[in-house]
Amino acid sequence: MTGVPPFRVLRAKPLWIANGVITGMLALLFAVFYVGANIDPAGHLTKLPVGLVDADRGAAVGGKQVDLGARITESIKKSSASGDRIDWKVMDEKEMQEELGKGKLFGALVVPADFTSSVTALTGTAPTATPARPTLAVLTNQSAGSIGSGLARTATTRAAENASLQLGKELTARIGTAQAQLPAAARVLLADPAAVTVEDGHPLDSHSGLGLTAFYYALTLVVVGMLSANVISGQVDHALGYTHNDMGPRRLHRPLIRATRVQTLAISGTLMTGLSLLMGTLVMAGAVGIMGMDASHLPLLWLYSVCAVAVTGIGALTLLAVFGTPGMLLVTLVFIGMAVPTAGATTPIEALPGFYRFLAEFEPLRQIAGGVRSILYYDAQGDAGLTRGWVMMAAALVAAALFGFGVLGWYDRKGLHRIPVETTPDKTAVPA
Repeated sequence: MTGVPPFRVLRAKPLWIANGVITGMLALLFAVFYVGANIDPAGHLTKLPVGLVDADRGAAVGGKQVDLGARITESIKKSSASGDRIDWKVMDEKEMQEELGKGKLFGALVVPADFTSSVTALTGTAPTATPARPTLAVLTNQSAGSIGSGLARTATTRAAENASLQLGKELTARIGTAQAQLPAAARVLLADPAAVTVEDGHPLDSHSGLGLTAFYYALTLVVVGMLSANVISGQVDHALGYTHNDMGPRRLHRPLIRATRVQTLAISGTLMTGLSLLMGTLVMAGAVGIMGMDASHLPLLWLYSVCAVAVTGIGALTLLAVFGTPGMLLVTLVFIGMAVPTAGATTPIEALPGFYRFLAEFEPLRQIAGGVRSILYYDAQGDAGLTRGWVMMAAALVAAALFGFGVLGWYDRKGLHRIPVETTPDKTAVPA
């Protein structure tokens, strides 16, 4: 008891400065990561993969074989309207469906098989007939991300409309004065011959959150692992007697059991691994069993969920053990602050600034979300993100073990114990 009023500590400048710097940087960094990554996705768009399919069989016109579909797809590829923002992938219909079914395309533009015959029919329609308007099909893919699908839809629709207008100019110039003999409706259609239809290229079940359940499920796994690491770290310290545990008005303190830093991390990691079985099970039970999220491959989803929680938790425990109290801020930035905007589940990676694309290569949430998306939406195909998810989780676990046990082992060898080892007084020393 010193008799010093507790509130006097508020007069200490270091208290204000230290906490101001930490909380201020946290606020600034979250604003930069969250707002900066999503403030202008269209402006940062680069090489968004979109399929371009020419299924047109062509038609014989005036004794010559004409293929307007090939002309349209070629003009779209060479068009400078989208610059390098869209990466047009020329493929056939089967390849397109496979790529949409793996989330590798954000959309597609399809020229149907009867396109040339439908267009040329406009120039030879009988006066009493109603001309049929050809179509160009724009396919979307919400499973790859709603924003990415929307960007692809906008760019693809604009390309299709421009191609139709260009084709209309060519047809009008070709028939010249003969268009006066066509019905009025046919002349109108001739100027803009193709109608653009929008369809869902890879439909999802109704309880798939419009393609966002994979992101939120993965985010839940990461948050559960991160927060559990904080809880487990504190409880292990309490069990070893290094810290007290406040339970309401009661303060509990156990006898000290000395443990090296390496031993403490090993105990925490073992506890996290065991409890991940419970946490992964309950996450899946809550999302699928209670809330009714559409999901298949349930045994695989359960295993992936358990492993994701365990790896995230062990990674967070490593940062807490190595960096101490500041480690919690670092854990928050790594697993939440930098992870959410770079996950590629809301805003596509191709629409992020360069710095965020770099972060996305190793940020944990993106790797975990890719595997969850593959399981939920793409029939658990390995090249739809599942293989990358497993590999990156294994790499993260190895990196955490090497970094954590390596640094903590160095701490132990240097005698940097959490509580200094008490030395036995020299028996020959003369008391003062």
